[in-house]
Amino acid sequence: MTGPDDGGGSSRPERRRSLRDRVPLRLRKPVAWHRQGPTWREAKPATIAAALKRAKALPSGNWYVIGASREIGGRTPFGRSVAGTDVVVWRDTKGRLKAGPGSCPHLGAPLRDSPVVCGTLVCHWHGLALQGDAFAGWTPYPVYDDGVLVWVRLDATGGEAPLDRPVLPARPDLMSSVAAVYTTVGTCEPEDIVANRLDPWHGAWFHPYSFVDLKVLDTSHGSSPDHEDGFAVDVSFKVAGRAVVPVRAVFTTPEPRTVVMHITEGEGAGSVVETHATPLEPDALGNPRTAVIEAVIATSGRPGFAIARAAAPLLRPLMRSAAGRLWRDDLAYAERRRHLRSKGQFPG
Repeated sequence: MTGPDDGGGSSRPERRRSLRDRVPLRLRKPVAWHRQGPTWREAKPATIAAALKRAKALPSGNWYVIGASREIGGRTPFGRSVAGTDVVVWRDTKGRLKAGPGSCPHLGAPLRDSPVVCGTLVCHWHGLALQGDAFAGWTPYPVYDDGVLVWVRLDATGGEAPLDRPVLPARPDLMSSVAAVYTTVGTCEPEDIVANRLDPWHGAWFHPYSFVDLKVLDTSHGSSPDHEDGFAVDVSFKVAGRAVVPVRAVFTTPEPRTVVMHITEGEGAGSVVETHATPLEPDALGNPRTAVIEAVIATSGRPGFAIARAAAPLLRPLMRSAAGRLWRDDLAYAERRRHLRSKGQFPG
């Protein structure tokens, strides 16, 4: 027989490490929700407000996320009101994006309700045909498809110096990832959505069904040399029962209406969750409305992830469902923040 250190086999600690490397799940001792460590002292309103102020000062180049790339095809147009500006987007016969004002220049018909015929948007009121070029007073908007999301540039709305393309965060290779996009709408402003994501301290308290053992390590940690501002967090994602997956995540703001969670260590390192806040038109009472468009781009270095990518059509609804559960709570947070802020009662 060979001993643990005589070169004839692996030692027991080495076998344990190998198992831990292969299996990302960990078992944790249950801790009652009310017995976890309070985070309100660390979640200083001034810290969150300062991070939000820095994010709002970043350039956007007047680019707004309008929807998921998969939502925009060549048969029907996609329409959305961005900060009160109606926008319509469609694809021509070669799959190229076209975008412009959402009202027909003739008599104002809603172009989002019109069909796309052989790559041409045909107004359903009087048949005016738009191929995506300037015509009859209709002027196109710059549009950009990053492979997951579609952005439109609205210079009159943004009022900034325009950029040729949106400010995009670092992402994993899309060919080796699974991406899903979830969209919801809240009665609040983009800054309320961004502030929610810049408060990682609420995760384990407000979302105990998803997160445990959350600890904010650093409030000035960046994910790239050109962006040093952010929050580094150790947290465990709940799977089932006592089983969790611990990771390290870094939250950064590449532009004023986007917060990105980068998984930097642990299972799924390289994966990102991008939360984009797009202002819409106000509701009938004049209250602000914001679309939350969240892109989850998951990747893994494990050999079995190839199977997950092959099953992407089945995984995407599950990923959207998980995002939806979190945002049903987080919209309440953002809407409450906006309500208090409108009354001058918010501490930040």
